[in-house]
Amino acid sequence: MYRKLPSLMFRGSLCALFAFLVFVGAFPTGAFAMGEKSKFVFAQLEYSGGNWNPRPRAGRVLVWELVKRTSVEASLSTVSVKPHDPAIFNYPFIYMAGDQEFEPFNAAERENLKRYLEFGGTLLIDDNAGKPGYGFDKSLRQELAALFPGRELTKISDEHTVYRAFYLVNRQGGRRIVNPSLEGLNVEGRTAVIYSQNDLGGAWARDGLGNWEYEVFPGGESQRVMSFRLGINIILYALTGDYKQDQVHLPFILRRQM
Repeated sequence: MYRKLPSLMFRGSLCALFAFLVFVGAFPTGAFAMGEKSKFVFAQLEYSGGNWNPRPRAGRVLVWELVKRTSVEASLSTVSVKPHDPAIFNYPFIYMAGDQEFEPFNAAERENLKRYLEFGGTLLIDDNAGKPGYGFDKSLRQELAALFPGRELTKISDEHTVYRAFYLVNRQGGRRIVNPSLEGLNVEGRTAVIYSQNDLGGAWARDGLGNWEYEVFPGGESQRVMSFRLGINIILYALTGDYKQDQVHLPFILRRQM
C-alpha cells in the first residue's frame, strides 16, 4: 500500500500554520522535533541508463546550508531511491539530476512516480549538461510527456512562491545560465515538477577538501549565492507549499486551533 503524502488541504492550511509559526519564531524549533524520522532527507532519484549522479557531493552541501540558514531540521546523509520503489513516498522532495540521455522508465516506474507527484511529492530536475534538445534534456521531456500526456513544461512565473519561499530570488542560479527561467509542470493545482537547465548541483558541489568543484559563469560567485538561495527555496516550497500566499488566512486558522 502506498503511503500517501500530505493532501493539498493540509499543505494549504495546517502546513501554512506550521511554516508561519516556525519562521516567525512563535515556538522554538525544537518544539517540533520528533527524532531522526522527522528530519528532512535529501533524496535523489536513481534511474537506469545515462548518469543519475553527476554531482555526488552537491546534495549534502545544499543540506548543510539549509540547516545553517533555516529552521529546518535535516539529516546530513543523502539517500537514493528508484522510481518504482514504494519508499519514494517517504520523501516530500526528490532531486533528479543527469548529464546524458537515459533509458525510458518502464510502466511500473511511471505509475509509481506519477502517483508520487499526484499525492503531493515535489520533483526537482537538474540538467547538469545544459544542452537543450539533446541528451538529458531530450530524454527528460520525453519522459514527462509519457507521464502526463498533453501537458508540457512551461516557464515558472517570476511571481511564483518558489522565488520567495525563504529568500527573495530575482535571478537564476547554477553552474552556467542556459535558461533564464525555471520550468514547471503543474499537478493537482500545484507545481509538482520544477526543472532547471542551469546545473544547480554544479554550483553547490564541493570537493573532499571543501573547495568548489566547478567555476560558475557568467555571474561568478554572486551566481553561486543565487544557486544556494534557489535550492533552499525549492526545498521549502516542497515542505510548505504556497503558505506565503496563504498568510491572509492565518487569523482564521489560528482561531480554529484554539
